[in-house]
Amino acid sequence: MQKIAIFYPYFMGGGAEAVGLWIIQALKNKYKITLFTLGEVHLEKINAMYGTSISDTDIEIKTILPKNLDILCYLMMVKNKNIQIFFFHLLIRIFKQNCHEYDLVMSAYNAMDMGQKGIQYIHWIEVLEGKPFHRKISAFSQEQLIQNISVANSYFVADRVNKHYGINANVVYPPVVIDTPNIAWIDKEYAFICSGRIVEPKEPHRVIKILKQVREKGFDIKLHITGGGGGIYEWKYTNLVKKMVRENSSWITLHENLPYQGYVKILANCKYGIHYKKEPFGISIAEMVKAGAIPFVRSEGGQVEIVGKNNEELFFKTEAEAVEKIITVLSSSAKQTEVIESLNNQRKLFSTQRFMSEINDLVACYFETQI
Repeated sequence: MQKIAIFYPYFMGGGAEAVGLWIIQALKNKYKITLFTLGEVHLEKINAMYGTSISDTDIEIKTILPKNLDILCYLMMVKNKNIQIFFFHLLIRIFKQNCHEYDLVMSAYNAMDMGQKGIQYIHWIEVLEGKPFHRKISAFSQEQLIQNISVANSYFVADRVNKHYGINANVVYPPVVIDTPNIAWIDKEYAFICSGRIVEPKEPHRVIKILKQVREKGFDIKLHITGGGGGIYEWKYTNLVKKMVRENSSWITLHENLPYQGYVKILANCKYGIHYKKEPFGISIAEMVKAGAIPFVRSEGGQVEIVGKNNEELFFKTEAEAVEKIITVLSSSAKQTEVIESLNNQRKLFSTQRFMSEINDLVACYFETQI
């Protein structure tokens, strides 16, 4: 079996993590896989989270952090970006030292110098490069980075990759693994869901302001906000959102740190979704689509590809436009039926089977060209 080394630095949640695991899932039966990561990986836990079935016999895992100290290191990384990049480049250094033992090297965590030409899955640009100090640790080479075969999580990101690195990227949409019960539209709650961490970059306070104006126009909608807080560094913003929730508690429910199945249940039961931040992709928006909700999103970013460019009635640039678009859709059952039918076609883009097939095709093509 041909040997593949895969770089993914740590497993602390998020859409990028799902991509890394499903790359392994896609390749584990055809190739001998070694995962390079910082600390201990709890396969049983992450399999349950992401629907994968990866066992200790499927892959070899190489780590660089001492067991039981990895959690402390992760905590330091969360608190300090420079420390995070420092650890990343330590791992890149080790990865590069071992790269020549493998038939193919892959980064599931953005563009990077892997020591030789490989395949890199890019979620966003300039994630791993760091500062000159970091690059000295790993002897990081931008010239080597641009030799890789690049894959992007959306055409939006592929465009940014081309503008920033001057290279072209294939697009393979991330897998959306959420499995929701099939609830009829008429039986769903007249409610919106806003999911994701309660942090300022996600701007859930704007979602509250938008939907409050919709309610003032006579639409008795509810709002479910799901997601964890932003930790100690976001406490001011988290408290602001919690204050807004308390002031509007008759129609807003905050579900903080929900267990996964609790989130799935709420998501499946909401007719609508809303997301304010422009995203490189937007896994929570793809989950809304897969769950049968109608999501309202910004008109620029990877989320446009999730919802479908033809569904213009769901895109907004400003809060005022969001209010207008939402009212238009909520006022017309015919329009809702039309949008739901269109979104059903979008669901197929994010299946795990499609993702695995496209990853296998990329890897097979790589090996064919090396012969």
